[in-house]
Amino acid sequence: MVHSTGDERAVHLTREAIELVDAGHREAASRNLREALSLAPENPTVKDAFLKIQQEEETGHHLLDLCRRYVTRGEEDAGKDAALYLRTDGLKPPEGVALECAKLLLAQRAHALSERQDEIIAGLVRQSTDVRQHFSDQLQVSVTTFFDEIYDRGDNAAVCLDTVVLDHGVWPSEETRLHCERELFQLFIAKLMESGHDLDGRSLKGIARLLAVDAEKLQDLVDDEGLEVILSSLDNRLPLELRSQATLATVKYLEASGETGEKSFSQLISAKVSKARNDDLVVAFSATAAVFPVVPEVAASLFLSEGFMPVLMPMAARDAKRRKLEASLLELLNAACINKPCREAIAKNLSDWLSHTLTNGDDQTSELAAVVLAKIRTSEKDGSEANGKAQGEESKVLELVERFKGLMSRHKGENIQNVVEGLAYSSVKPAVKEQLANDPAFLQDLISTLQKNLTDSSVLYGGLMIIVNLTQFLPNLSEEQKKMTQLKSYAEASPNARSGPDPLDSDEHVVARCNAVVTAGVMPLLVDCGKTALPSIQGLVSKILLSLSRDRKSRGPLAQRGAVKLLLQLGVPRQGSTGSISHEALQNGSHALARILISVNPSHVFPSSGFPQVTSAIRPLASLLASPETTSLTAEQPRDLLPVFESLLALTNLASYPDEAVPDAIVRQAWPAVEDLLLSNSPPIQRAACELVCNLMTCEAGVVKFADGSKRAAQRLHILLALTDADDAATRRAAGGGLAMLTEFDAAIAGVLDRPRGVQLLLGLCQEDDESLVHRGVACLRNMTCVASGDIGRRARDAVKSAGGVDTLTNVLKKTSNPTILQTGVEALKPLVA
Repeated sequence: MVHSTGDERAVHLTREAIELVDAGHREAASRNLREALSLAPENPTVKDAFLKIQQEEETGHHLLDLCRRYVTRGEEDAGKDAALYLRTDGLKPPEGVALECAKLLLAQRAHALSERQDEIIAGLVRQSTDVRQHFSDQLQVSVTTFFDEIYDRGDNAAVCLDTVVLDHGVWPSEETRLHCERELFQLFIAKLMESGHDLDGRSLKGIARLLAVDAEKLQDLVDDEGLEVILSSLDNRLPLELRSQATLATVKYLEASGETGEKSFSQLISAKVSKARNDDLVVAFSATAAVFPVVPEVAASLFLSEGFMPVLMPMAARDAKRRKLEASLLELLNAACINKPCREAIAKNLSDWLSHTLTNGDDQTSELAAVVLAKIRTSEKDGSEANGKAQGEESKVLELVERFKGLMSRHKGENIQNVVEGLAYSSVKPAVKEQLANDPAFLQDLISTLQKNLTDSSVLYGGLMIIVNLTQFLPNLSEEQKKMTQLKSYAEASPNARSGPDPLDSDEHVVARCNAVVTAGVMPLLVDCGKTALPSIQGLVSKILLSLSRDRKSRGPLAQRGAVKLLLQLGVPRQGSTGSISHEALQNGSHALARILISVNPSHVFPSSGFPQVTSAIRPLASLLASPETTSLTAEQPRDLLPVFESLLALTNLASYPDEAVPDAIVRQAWPAVEDLLLSNSPPIQRAACELVCNLMTCEAGVVKFADGSKRAAQRLHILLALTDADDAATRRAAGGGLAMLTEFDAAIAGVLDRPRGVQLLLGLCQEDDESLVHRGVACLRNMTCVASGDIGRRARDAVKSAGGVDTLTNVLKKTSNPTILQTGVEALKPLVA
């Protein structure tokens, strides 16, 4: 028996269903379609069949039939199929059908139907404006009555009420909508107080979603009692999903309420701390830890207050009652390390207890203690007053790192976040960077761990930060910036401070660490990370690739393992993205792309047919050429020209691709910036721009820029002629090469003749000691004496003669033994002496 694929089987069943409908056997057709939909819900043939049957049904609709069977007969399969229908893209029921289905379900009491009703109701609200309008009408009659009717039907159904009150299109006025929204919000808070966590945070989800969208209009409804019940849901003993909703609600409330909310928060936490009961302390510690990243000033002020810190001190006694609090306290200390005064207070008052917990705690508390110790120890400056103490702290950090490495190799995923976080903080130390990079087994464990946790953004972000720290080069500083840095270091340093950056952060050491990361197999991980929609992750990936591409030897292997495709994809918006990638990340990604494309043959990276297309690289490279619009440039903070230089080199390499469409696309997308850079004060930038222009003369669009007879083209030609007399020999070669190709066209020759010193500059090339320059000059003269036709040709020959071209070419022929120059020179001279 031959087994068909899922899609083939689904299509076969769908065709049978259509035949059955035509024959009047709707029940059998429905079974076929249900099976087809389960096999291939995204198949266009299956979707089209549903739509066709919908249109042909005059007395009913497939979804309505499913809902009737679910409600009246209790057929769970029919309810399952109805839910599947509503979440399948492209299968949207008619408005009237959706409304009738909703009324059919709501006519039954919540307990009379299974949990499947929750998903069906949510799907109907999501799909149908009429259903949302019906919900709006019911809420306008009585928010409390309709809330009670919907709430017990499930999480999704309850949160659908948020969807309705946030849909401005189904309300007669903003005043009515806001009135119902505020009543709904209060009902959710009341339900949270009443039910606690019995319904898995159903009311908390409603509260969080409303605050996420409309906190400014609702924050005044959160009194101390309401805030306290939300804060109680931050208890770290509760499930993560519940705490996430509570965190969102708390954050949005504090953002909207300002000082009033911050004051209420501080008072509630202080009251719980003053009671000193275990449950109150767990909630206080958990809540404070949750808000530290959001309002660090408020949380730090609370943490350092007279009533808070003394309560923490007895924890060091480690009595049995207090051990239940250790995890909550350690989570708080971990969060508090974001603030420098808090770190110092922890180091001063709790270091001994943390060290004791490190060696005597259980797995969870021991790991948390290690993370906190890593944070407070790595914050110590290398040049502190007591150099011996600094060395001792560094030694302790290295010991912690060894512990983290061991934990990572043993962990199967549980609590791995603590290990990764500890390493992320520790790896800012140059000695730790070397310690980690010189351990191939650890690097492979790290990469493997991150690949197993691609969906856990906190683990992934922390792990990528470790790689960022290992591979980060010191910034390129101008001479002015170096002087300022030296002066600042001198002013701030103690007598024992080390002058200048740590030798372990030298380019040589960083290149070695980058190579170790590449050898460990980081590229498949980065490719997987590049598929995420999180801008923060994309930003770290682009930063890592920029560092890895610094070493020329690594560029080929990076390209072979997908780096070019990845970098081209990073800046493309993705469906479901939580935001756009930052300007810095785009710049880093484009710069990394430029570096790789300097050193690889474009034909090896971009196949003649397929993905990626070579022209897709032009726009990101061109973005590096434009002057920054928002950054203010000063003598202390000048523009970094390295990305500009490397982008020009990459575009020059791309322009050699065997397809005229490529240089043509470069001219279209990058020309204004390239033209400006021909006048750059930086000799390397001017040279690179001139070399790119030379390569662009292979396409019509490039030639036209200099030879369309316009005033602007004449100005450009004047600049190129002037560059044949530049101090930099490579710039002269590039300018001469461009002119050698341009002077194959009469319009360009006419432009040279119109410049006062045009012919003299070309003759000057012929008098250079460098044979490559001589060859270019002779080629230009050959074009002017042989290629030009009509009146332009006559004028060109006369101009070369009168400028001493015969003597110049004769001298070239006497001096050179290069057969190419000899042949070209003879050709150039012949029309002048005929």
